[in-house]
Amino acid sequence: MAPLIQNYIAKTTFGLEEILAQELLELGATDIKIQNRAVAFSGDKELLYKVNYCSRTALRVFLPLVSAPILNEEELYKLVQTIAWEDYLEVDGTLAVDSTVHSETFNHSQYVALKTKDAIVDRFREKFDRRPSVDVSTPDLRIHVHINKEQCSISLDSSGEPLFKRGYRVATNEAPLNEVLAAGLIYLSNWDRNCNFIDGMCGSGTILIEAAMFALNIPPQVKRTHFGFLTWNDFDVSLWKKVKQEALNNQRPFNFQILGSDLISANVRLAQENIANAGLEDIIKVRQNDFLTSVPPEGGGILVMNPPYGERMSDQVFVEELYKKIGDTLKQSYAGFEAWMISSNRDALKKVGLKPSRKIVVFNGALECRFQNFSLYAGTKRTSFKPEV
Repeated sequence: MAPLIQNYIAKTTFGLEEILAQELLELGATDIKIQNRAVAFSGDKELLYKVNYCSRTALRVFLPLVSAPILNEEELYKLVQTIAWEDYLEVDGTLAVDSTVHSETFNHSQYVALKTKDAIVDRFREKFDRRPSVDVSTPDLRIHVHINKEQCSISLDSSGEPLFKRGYRVATNEAPLNEVLAAGLIYLSNWDRNCNFIDGMCGSGTILIEAAMFALNIPPQVKRTHFGFLTWNDFDVSLWKKVKQEALNNQRPFNFQILGSDLISANVRLAQENIANAGLEDIIKVRQNDFLTSVPPEGGGILVMNPPYGERMSDQVFVEELYKKIGDTLKQSYAGFEAWMISSNRDALKKVGLKPSRKIVVFNGALECRFQNFSLYAGTKRTSFKPEV
């Protein structure tokens, strides 16, 4: 019997839709359609498992159940009750409902989630005189409701927790970069894994770790132990084992350097802890160092940085001066590199003093950012960078 082909939706962050679409194509998806912060696609159950385990830029993967226009809460309730929830969940199982709402009629996402939950448990009561219970942390079935104006879509969340929670990050600094965004920046930089990779302001090490996992083709979820589909009624344990083993077998060698540094010693310790937890301490080398006095390795490469944005007005002068010094350092020491910087501070980015060859709009959380590329032409020969760890 041929595998059942179903429609899915993978969510991502703004600016990474095309990257995610390419990932899905390479994993075997068909009928790919780019949406706002999402990509719709088709595939079988094996592909659903693959996308959850192997995609670096998907935040969640949904299995849509129904989509229809609704005008009020009564129509929401009736729509939810049309779904045969007993096919997806045992009566003594657990559920959780998440919702996102962009509507004048429905202006409170928690109320939509509560109304959806009521409709589901009422259906169970009517059929079995019993009902499932709610477990917001690790439910057997996580349901997602999306209302945009009058259109309501109800889906099963196959991922459970968002996929940026890889399982390797045990410690963070004040403003950690989301793992999905970090992976997306690496893809957007067009790094081909055939040269050095540097993060001169590495914070807790997320960009470095995502770069190393990409370089070695390590599945991004190799450390993660739970996905939503693991508790679905149709979960196929042998197929899941096959997907994981095939992904692990596709790892590749990497013959260049991945180097990180940070001026703050506490950040360096956090990065080293996270790198060790990811099992990448032999691949990534991190030291405490001021980027403004750094000396890069010979041979050029890719530099990706997430410098401070200076969100407080009182920090603006400092941050603009820092960006100017970053630009000076790039010009003086990083000839032969492709440098990329992400920042929400457009005024500070202008102070870099280099003409960007690309500007890409992405979001770091709620902050609209520019991810800018500066091509630094090769000049004098540089001495080797030797990490101190």
